[in-house]
Amino acid sequence: MSRTGRVERTTKETSVVVEINLDGTGQVDVATGVGFFDHMLDQLGRHGLFDLTVKTDGDLHIDSHHTIEDTSLALGAAFRQALGDKKGIVRFADASVPLDESLAQVTVDLSGRPYLVHTEPEGMAPMIGAEYDTTMTRHILESFVAQAQIALHVHVPYGRNAHHIVECQFKALARALRYASEIDPRQPGIPSTKGAL
Repeated sequence: MSRTGRVERTTKETSVVVEINLDGTGQVDVATGVGFFDHMLDQLGRHGLFDLTVKTDGDLHIDSHHTIEDTSLALGAAFRQALGDKKGIVRFADASVPLDESLAQVTVDLSGRPYLVHTEPEGMAPMIGAEYDTTMTRHILESFVAQAQIALHVHVPYGRNAHHIVECQFKALARALRYASEIDPRQPGIPSTKGAL
C-alpha cells in the first residue's frame, strides 16, 4: 500500500508543490527561498523518515509570510492525503527532543479534528536570520494542523537560543508524526471506537 501524498497550491502570492511518502527513508529535497524554513523542513523529513519534496515560489519581495504559510498548508494537506483511510495506524504518539539548552515536547493525535496547543518561552529573539520571523513557528503549526486535521500539542518549557527553540520543535514533531503514522500490526482496522477518523 502506497502512503503518499501530492498537493499543488497556486495563488496570486505563491506556487507550491509538496510530495510526501510516509514510508520513506528521510530523503529530502526542499526549496522555498527561505533558508531557515528549508532547514526546518529538512528536520521534519529526516527525523520523521518521510521522503519529502517541497518546491515553493513565493512573493519574497514582500516578505516570507505567504511563502511559509502556503507551504505549510500544502504540507498538511499532503500529509492527510498520504494517511489515506488511516486503517492500522498507531494514531497517538509523543516525542521529547532536546537541542542543547532547549527542550520540545510534542504529542499528536491523528484524529481527523484540527486543534493546536502551542507554548514556547517568552522573550525569544524576534528573527532568525533576515527572513524567519519567530512568531511564524506557531502559524506554521496552525496551518499544518488545519489541513492535516490532527490534534497537536507542542510545549517548549525552556530554552534560550531561538534557533534551538524552533529546531527542537520540528525534530520532536517529526518523531511524533512518524510514530503516530506507523502501522500497528495488532490493529488492522481504524483505531477509534467511532469506526472513523
